[in-house]
Amino acid sequence: MANYTVEEKDSFIVLGIGTELKSDYTDYAGISKEKSDFWQAVKQDGRLDTLKAVATNDYIFAVNEAVNNKMMHYAGVMTNASLPEASRVIQFPKGEYLVVKGEAETAEALSNMLTGIAFGQVLPEAKGFAYVGGPNTMVEMGQRNGFIFGEFWIPIVKK
Repeated sequence: MANYTVEEKDSFIVLGIGTELKSDYTDYAGISKEKSDFWQAVKQDGRLDTLKAVATNDYIFAVNEAVNNKMMHYAGVMTNASLPEASRVIQFPKGEYLVVKGEAETAEALSNMLTGIAFGQVLPEAKGFAYVGGPNTMVEMGQRNGFIFGEFWIPIVKK
């Protein structure tokens, strides 16, 4: 099984700028392209820099959340500030989280890899816990030796 840990986290808030993903939830290639296009847009038009300017740390969050039966994806940061550009304040609950760590050459590659490990390997094989919904996030934490490193956080419950 993939390398992962289960960690207790305090509740936290991520301020996000989002987009609705229109691809079917089983269309991995379509979802990937929509996310990639979205991240390119928020980097180019300055919205990501606006978020980073109010962040309480250097982490960048790529959040997935179902809202009103829509699949949403957000670029976000931890902050107590509000911005007119932001579309959602995302509340992550206090509790246990599945944490999968990794590094890759790009944030997109890291997100795809960690998502695949978490949802494709760890959760299907997990015996003692389950994901029951709620927001999940890939956290881009920094760079070292030319690679971006980060973690995927998924709230879980004990079975």
